[in-house]
Parts: sequence; C-alpha cells; structure tokens
Amino acid sequence: MDLTHFDEEGRARMVDVSDKAETARMAIARGKITVKPETFERIRSGLIAKGDVLAVAQVAGIMAAKQTSQIIPMCHPLMITGAKLSFNLVEPDEVNIEAIVKVNGKTGIEMEALTAVSVAALTIYDMCKAMDKTMTIGDIYLVEKSGGKSGHYRSS
Repeated sequence: MDLTHFDEEGRARMVDVSDKAETARMAIARGKITVKPETFERIRSGLIAKGDVLAVAQVAGIMAAKQTSQIIPMCHPLMITGAKLSFNLVEPDEVNIEAIVKVNGKTGIEMEALTAVSVAALTIYDMCKAMDKTMTIGDIYLVEKSGGKSGHYRSS
C-alpha cells in the first residue's frame, strides 16, 4: 500500500480530496488514564481543586477534535457535525475515555476522534498533576470507523 502523504519525490503533501465524494463518516476512539486510587476517588467525588475534571476534559476533547487540522500537519480542516466524549470510571484507578466524532465530508474523521481522546486524557492529567505525578496515559486506539472509500472498520 502506498503512503498517501508523500509525493513521487518522497516529500510530504496534503492528499488532494477534490474529486472524492462526500459521505457520512464516523469514527470512535478510546484511551485511558491510570491514576492513584486517591486521585480516582477525588475525580469521582468532584473534589479536585481546579473543578469538575471530567466536565472540563469533555469540553477540551470536543474542542481538540474541532482543531485537529491545526496541530496535525496533513489533516484537512473538517466541518464536524457531531462530537461526543464519555468517561467510564473503573475502580480502583482507571478513567476510560471514548470519543465519537461525525462529519459529512470527503476525508476521514479518525484523527479527530483520536485527538479528542488524547486531549481529554491530557486535560485530566493537567487538572490532577498537583496531587498525582504518577498518572499514565495509554491505550489510545481507533475502535471503529465508517464511511468513505475504505468502508467500515472495527478493531478486533
């Protein structure tokens, strides 16, 4: 398979999507942040001094999805039609994050969903770092995508 972000001379390029059909596209990404059990309890109880950690992380993730083309060089700016972030608290120390992002467009929305999860996790880290510097962010991956020429994908 050819790498689409390089031209014939091996130089970086933005893929030309001018002739592609607009289709409804959706991507789901997931990730997690592992924290100390005490941090977990404070997140769950809303007792972090900076405020409601998950509410702020939710807004940050949505904002990040909308700004993905500003931080990933070869991403096309997309008019996102929907973005939703959710969190699942898994005792004793894990916050699972899921982003669902949608667009009607000519190119995929996977990067926006992955960016949303990443920035939501970074926001949780930022809001809790004063009490827990041991937090780890990981397991960020594409769960599912639909639309476009390559069709439907679901991770196994």
